[in-house]
Amino acid sequence: MGWQCGGLRWADGVPVLVWRKGRGRRESALAYGRDLGFRALGARGNVCPVGALVAGRSTGGQCPECARLDRAHSVAADTVADDPRTYRVYLAWFGPGMVKVGITAEERGPARLLEQGAVTFSWLGRGPLMAARRTEELLRTALGVPDRIPYARKRAVRSALPGPVERAAEIERMHARAVALEGWPQSLERLDFAAADHVGAFGLDGVAPVTGVVGELVDGGCVAGRLVAAAGPDLHLATADGGLVVLDTRLMSGWELAAAETGAAVTVPVKGVRNGVVQDGLF
Repeated sequence: MGWQCGGLRWADGVPVLVWRKGRGRRESALAYGRDLGFRALGARGNVCPVGALVAGRSTGGQCPECARLDRAHSVAADTVADDPRTYRVYLAWFGPGMVKVGITAEERGPARLLEQGAVTFSWLGRGPLMAARRTEELLRTALGVPDRIPYARKRAVRSALPGPVERAAEIERMHARAVALEGWPQSLERLDFAAADHVGAFGLDGVAPVTGVVGELVDGGCVAGRLVAAAGPDLHLATADGGLVVLDTRLMSGWELAAAETGAAVTVPVKGVRNGVVQDGLF
């Protein structure tokens, strides 16, 4: 068995592909303007108690049972209450009308925001895990701020983002409303508003509208293009036919991949995008 892709992570503001082979691990940093191409080899799947194969359209790289077990021990599932680390509450902006609240371990810095594709964000508070959790729920209830925004909505607006002042204004207003709320846990420290912008890190300045989204990887299928932008798990690839295709790198998890020639055609299922809306048909 060769090296299997472990998906994308962000290291010091740079997108990096992770590779695993047995206990081995290596990484390859991605650079905008460079050609990127690969073919999928064999069947996708990870070792698990029931030996299940992972569906091509799955974005987790795991069978449903392994994914359930992983989530049962995650902070996101709200089942871990005794984590001694300091956590931060944040407000993240993905586009006009798309502000969400979330929490992340303070030691991770902005990595979680980069992983989600947050265009602009500001810290809101810091303190113990459960205090951060209670504050997150307070904002969701009192201000109607969600804790999740679908990736399809994020992708649809990346080519038409307003300027940096406008990007920060919406979360600045939400930050002011949030810190004025009654009911904050005493153990959570309020933090001043300070916008951080990721447009440069993502390469989104002047990025063209998306014309297609990769639906799944298949054995022998090819994905190739020039990397023009990346946001969260998404790679924006300018393809040989003049299109701009988004590849959600979560689809790559568990696949063994081989390099494809420069200028190769995309031969995996791709969902068309029209006026920012993903079409049902595949081409």
